Amino acid sequence: MSAEKRLRELNIELPPLTAPVANYVNAVRAGNLLFLAGKGPSAVDGVRPQGKLGREFSVEQGYGFARSTGLALLAVMKAELGTLDRVRRIVKVLGMVNAVPDFADQPKVINGCSDLFVEVFRERGRHARSAVGMGSLPSGIPVEIEAIVEVSSPARKPAHRSKSRRGR
Repeated sequence: MSAEKRLRELNIELPPLTAPVANYVNAVRAGNLLFLAGKGPSAVDGVRPQGKLGREFSVEQGYGFARSTGLALLAVMKAELGTLDRVRRIVKVLGMVNAVPDFADQPKVINGCSDLFVEVFRERGRHARSAVGMGSLPSGIPVEIEAIVEVSSPARKPAHRSKSRRGR
């Protein structure tokens, strides 16, 4: 099934693409791999969440932040590729959780993004993953996630054929 069709079926609307907050780009393509820069959760009522899992936020709230971050990553993919249907596979996800030192549920938090990718891409959304705790993240955000995505090449237009000259 088409990923675009699946988004509509799930009634998922992608957030607006956000600009990088420093000297980097949202994505870099190398061959058939698209490397996505780290993104954080979307702002709610104009305010980005700030705080640590295990102190200000619960695992359930963290899961929601990771899902929101996954939506931001989908928006980057779509902006870079024109359509999510060019995603062949989610290859690798790195989820970073801003947490108190004894917090141990990073995988449960990052499942918010992983579950979203599997919902949208089905089997092609299953990926290798690392979910790690951090002492801090930029601007105090609770979650940051980056991804590597395998993509298909755009359909190529047939090469223009010129009439050959005979008898040079």
